[in-house]
Amino acid sequence: MTIRMLQGGAFAGLLLTALAAWPQQEPGSMNVQWNAGAMDCARSPQPPLQVHEYSPRTFILRESPCSTFEAPFIYLLIGSQRALLIDTGDVADAKLMPLAQTVMELLPGEAQSKLPLLVLHTHRHLDHRAGDVQFTHLANVQLVPAFLEDVRKYFDFKDWPEGLAQLDLGGRVVDVMPVPGHNSAHIAFYDRNTQLFLSGDFFLPGRLLVEDTDAYVASAQRVADFIRDKPVTHVLGAHIEFNKAAETFEWESTYHPDERPLEMTKDQLLALPGELRGFNGFYTRHGSVIMMNSMHILAAIGVTVLVVLGALIWLLVRWLRRRRRAARALA
Repeated sequence: MTIRMLQGGAFAGLLLTALAAWPQQEPGSMNVQWNAGAMDCARSPQPPLQVHEYSPRTFILRESPCSTFEAPFIYLLIGSQRALLIDTGDVADAKLMPLAQTVMELLPGEAQSKLPLLVLHTHRHLDHRAGDVQFTHLANVQLVPAFLEDVRKYFDFKDWPEGLAQLDLGGRVVDVMPVPGHNSAHIAFYDRNTQLFLSGDFFLPGRLLVEDTDAYVASAQRVADFIRDKPVTHVLGAHIEFNKAAETFEWESTYHPDERPLEMTKDQLLALPGELRGFNGFYTRHGSVIMMNSMHILAAIGVTVLVVLGALIWLLVRWLRRRRRAARALA
């Protein structure tokens, strides 16, 4: 009995130590109505950038659909020693999209004493890094290029895509993990303070564009294994492409009426490996998830066009030969 009591006390001590080491959840709010854009943006001017304060140290920024049909989401996490900006959006011109100005105004400090800023990207697609030029010459800003070798070097990922890295922002640790599949250089972020999983284009309420199916499945399984025993408040992606009826908005649409919420759930993310395993390599819809490989679809269309064209040419040749035979018979 004494030994059991000691063992129980030791376990309780270890549990309390672990809980003390893991930060308590920093509460936040997703009570926000995102700018829906407009059918005619020229007649209905929209603010280029929307800022939502999820919590006093966490901001979600969204570029208006009227500024870019991609309408990407950008995330700013602020620690006591430095801040982290995830992605820089789809618009380079600061006059059209004052991203850097807005971000710097959100940082604590004045002028040259602003909190240092680290700029990272979920992946290298241009709609997530076009705004880099606004940050390259700013003081106290470190920008890591979005390309694979730069990402591997910065985080010291020696066995990509395996491994896990940590960013200490000062009283705020963010886990970073490789998740190639949509793009070879894709990474995702788990913020221990807010318990938000920031998934970029890897997982979002819209079209999951699959570049490499095997890599995507493997990444989804690693993510599921990582989050399974962790609290996840919300899964937040980089775009919204569905309305509340789970219908996709038209491609390049600048108007998103009745847009569904940005946030997704831990259970949805845990289900992703199985859904990806059912992907047919072209286009598959499973519940509210759409998976598609644009290159495979284009290749299939190309092959179909060639087959149809070949058949038409063959029929035309046969018809011409018959006409010639008929003409000779009449001569």
